[in-house]
Amino acid sequence: MKNLLVSDIMTRDPIKVGPNTNLLECSKIMVRKKTGSLIISEGKKFIGIITTHDILWALIKKSKEDLGKIKAIDISPKKIATIKPNNTIEDAMNKMKKMKFERLPVVLENELLGLITIKDILNFNPEFYPELEEFAMIKEEEEKLNRIKSKKPESAGDGICEECGKRNFLSRFNGMLICENCMSSM
Repeated sequence: MKNLLVSDIMTRDPIKVGPNTNLLECSKIMVRKKTGSLIISEGKKFIGIITTHDILWALIKKSKEDLGKIKAIDISPKKIATIKPNNTIEDAMNKMKKMKFERLPVVLENELLGLITIKDILNFNPEFYPELEEFAMIKEEEEKLNRIKSKKPESAGDGICEECGKRNFLSRFNGMLICENCMSSM
């Protein structure tokens, strides 16, 4: 498995649009082709990538503008992670995990050769699934921790702590009334 290269399983002819294609047309292509991303290119030259997430962002942030007036290149991320065709699948998985991307354009010397996605990797080798599941769990736990950190305890007065059962000054934290001792151990 370590000898398997990106070029062995990548999609060799990903769906492409020109940099001046408007977002309305990009959306139609994504729906018609049932894809979540489009490669922006001029001939074989790789320019960028847009995803459904980018188009949704444009709908919210640029809602006053018509999607027919916004060009694909205008919303394409400026920094784009790519991978070379001679990298291993393991390299691609590590890069996807690190960058939290589901797809990587395969580029060599600024020439677009293809696209590799998590779906490509799983279709070829489903044994990677537990590794991807772990990645999703880590991401979910990170989001939970951020939500908890953003919640500040509210002062609730004197009472019985729901955690240790002792009478003390309580604060409401994550929907519970707990004392300062129990709060510091969380």
